[in-house]
Amino acid sequence: MLAILARPGCTLRPPLACCSVLVLILLAGASSARSPDPGSPQAAIQRLLEHPDTSGGAGRIDPGRLRVLYSKRRFAPLWTVKGKLTRQGGALVRALRSADDYGLRPQDYDTDSIVALLQRNRVHSPADLASFDLQLTRAAARFLEHLHQGRADPRAAGFELRVARPQLDLGAHLSQLATTRDVEAELASVEPSFYHYKLLKAALKQYRQLAAQPQLTLLPKPGGHLKPGQAYAGAPALRTLLTALGDLPPATAGSSPQDGEALDPQLVEGLQHFQARHGIEPNGSLGPSTYAALTVPLAQRVRQIELTLERWRWLPSFDTPPIVVNIPQYRLFAFRSTQDRKADILQLDVIVGQRFPSKRTPVFAADMSYVIFRPYWDIPTSILEQEMLPKIRANPSYLTDEHLQIVAASSNDDDAQPLPATPENIDALAAGKLRLRQEPGPDNALGLIKLMFPNSYDVYLHGTPAQELFKRSRRDFSHGCIRVSDPIALAVHVLRDTAGEWTQEKVEAAMQSGPANQRVNLARPIRVLIVYGTAMALEDGSVLFLDDIYGHDGVLESLLQLPPVAPGPGAPAPGGKAATQAALPRRS
Repeated sequence: MLAILARPGCTLRPPLACCSVLVLILLAGASSARSPDPGSPQAAIQRLLEHPDTSGGAGRIDPGRLRVLYSKRRFAPLWTVKGKLTRQGGALVRALRSADDYGLRPQDYDTDSIVALLQRNRVHSPADLASFDLQLTRAAARFLEHLHQGRADPRAAGFELRVARPQLDLGAHLSQLATTRDVEAELASVEPSFYHYKLLKAALKQYRQLAAQPQLTLLPKPGGHLKPGQAYAGAPALRTLLTALGDLPPATAGSSPQDGEALDPQLVEGLQHFQARHGIEPNGSLGPSTYAALTVPLAQRVRQIELTLERWRWLPSFDTPPIVVNIPQYRLFAFRSTQDRKADILQLDVIVGQRFPSKRTPVFAADMSYVIFRPYWDIPTSILEQEMLPKIRANPSYLTDEHLQIVAASSNDDDAQPLPATPENIDALAAGKLRLRQEPGPDNALGLIKLMFPNSYDVYLHGTPAQELFKRSRRDFSHGCIRVSDPIALAVHVLRDTAGEWTQEKVEAAMQSGPANQRVNLARPIRVLIVYGTAMALEDGSVLFLDDIYGHDGVLESLLQLPPVAPGPGAPAPGGKAATQAALPRRS
């Protein structure tokens, strides 16, 4: 009787090594040179593959691919040798049981069933061993696919990330898993290669440990809006929480009194750091928004990280330096290389679409191909009907004051001739027979440049005359397009390889005094990814948690059939109605 032994080393979960001798099979006979012995595990695996189980379960790998994989091994088990679980098999089982470290769920890979088979201290038949091996292979296949491309289809979440990605060769990766010296490294090879994905995965472990202490976020509600220096009975508990989160350094000798019940300078500094990480004005006060963010259960923060990791798995690899906009972060990242390191990225604040469904910025991928200096703004029909037509009819000088022109619907902007604002032309404008545009200039809603990546949403990047809006911590003000805080820097970046030496001075000249509607084609297209992640891990160790402004986290939770995280006292789950209302001022 031969035993299957698991390797020791797992201390966070019940280790496989804690099981006594794990017996799976009494091997009978040796394999024939041409076909497996009828009583061998190989023959049992072959029989099972000839009549595959199509009922589902972990690892719904195509039966044909599974048959090819095993036939190359003459149907020998992948994870056992002479009745003993291989080192690789043991490491794989531990990885499946630790799937939550990847932001996945162990139960999705039949881990309870697999471990139960291992822990049966009795002799198994060849059929049992064959069934175990195929079950573990299917679980590994599903795990690999989830690590590589996520569990949900982005389109089901309303995301149009239709970018070609390399097909995962499951057979090759399963074979490699069965023989590698480093199972963790092999699993990592199918995950996104982004550095910030790895940082966020590391932050997940940290926040799981924090979530095991739910008392951390149980803070007494302040009696009103507390400013620095004011008394707060929850100051000691707040200090403990901010220290645990890394917003305050650990207490040292000579620091401010740890039992003080006031927002002292040290606490204020910690609050400011916390507020900056959560998109709240960092003023060090303790108001409704800050209190709500402080008392969000840390299990909810874990969920935000898990959902963001899922979305990052949907993204293509960076074959060329992309431009990435993270909607909830109100931030644009223009990559100078394919490495997502801070030093290689131009970062700019942006304004995105409003929370109303019809005005949201969509999540999609497209290729930027040209920029336009001193653009006209062609007024969208929805804005024309809902906002401008009533003003045009009520105020005869509105068109002139706002530098608006009525032009033929089919005309080109470069040769379109303005038409008089007669009642007949206004009626034709309302009927869609004419169109409305705004002349180029400093007060044009698009600013002095727009950067085009043609797409079905008619969304693009552009400047704006309303620069004061970038001072706000919450910046969802547009009708769907993305306004950029420093369009000059972005234009210099995207035109860096384009003929004509587009320096900052040349870009500024084209914006200020160049011809209207001047188009400049890029030397090569630049991939633009409009993404949505409510958790971001930074290189300095900080983790940002952002409002679920469009409710996409809730949609993804439903797609993945995840149970909701119960909100703590005074802390509605992000994306809920109460959380949205509390977040609107985003002051403190």
